[in-house]
Amino acid sequence: MRILVTGGAGFIGSHLCGRLLHEKHDVIVVDNLITGSLDNIAHLAGREDFHFIKHDVSNFIYIPGKVDIVMHLASPASPNPNSPFGYPQLPIQTLKVGALGTHNALGVARAHNASLLLASTSEVYGDPKEHPQQESYWGHVDPVGLRSVYDEAKRFAEAITMAYHRYHGLQTHIARIFNTYGPRMRLDDGRVIPNFLCQSLRGEPLTIYGDGNQTRSFCYVDDLVDGLYKLLLSEEREPVNLGNPNEISIQQLALTVNHLTQNPAGIQLLHDQRAPGDPQQRQPDITRAKDILGWEPQIDLEQGLMKTIEDFRRRL
Repeated sequence: MRILVTGGAGFIGSHLCGRLLHEKHDVIVVDNLITGSLDNIAHLAGREDFHFIKHDVSNFIYIPGKVDIVMHLASPASPNPNSPFGYPQLPIQTLKVGALGTHNALGVARAHNASLLLASTSEVYGDPKEHPQQESYWGHVDPVGLRSVYDEAKRFAEAITMAYHRYHGLQTHIARIFNTYGPRMRLDDGRVIPNFLCQSLRGEPLTIYGDGNQTRSFCYVDDLVDGLYKLLLSEEREPVNLGNPNEISIQQLALTVNHLTQNPAGIQLLHDQRAPGDPQQRQPDITRAKDILGWEPQIDLEQGLMKTIEDFRRRL
């Protein structure tokens, strides 16, 4: 099939492109490189079955020739207000790509009678009152907080995707992606694993904002991409959680990273600097993914971290 991937030069998008090409599909990437990088797809350049178009999908998208599938991944994704590439620093762009970008991606799919997969996020659940989070949970979201530009953009993206499915009969899929990590994450991404890896490889203490008792679950990128591909091939139209259900505290993550990198500098707790709206717990219920897709993560945290550490060490 001929597959359009928006945001295909990003961290997850570039890994997805590799998987699609491995499965013998033709891939077209559209990315404005605001947070993505040509370095992520340099190894794919020159292939006859791979094409790159620099374009902001918040503007009208024109793709000559047939398109069978649209996979809409374009969006800033880091919540870190100190990162120049985080959505708090790119609030208008984040809202536009979630709203206008999703509308344009759906327009391409409808024009070509193609299906569309939306890369949504666990952030639609906000700071959840339900734990772990099931797809039926409506969320606990601050609509005007610092994180709202991403949360509400993705909630709107889900709503318009379902509207196109119900009103136009478009074949759509919605993946709610939980924390994902792996090679090609930006060194300056600002999220916890890149922060910890950069600090540990430099022999610095790992900085934890808050008391470190907040929990997350981390999915290795290859597992996540496998889930996206299986969802793409399914008949499921309702949202599906994709993530690793194994929960870990941020403090335990820091200790694990220091152990794997043999960093003796320890950790530094910044009790009064926890980001506003930072969820206390985030863990997916992946029962639907198991039942519908036959999918669950296969790579454990230490194994995935070692692969990521090798990549970060090479680039630092």
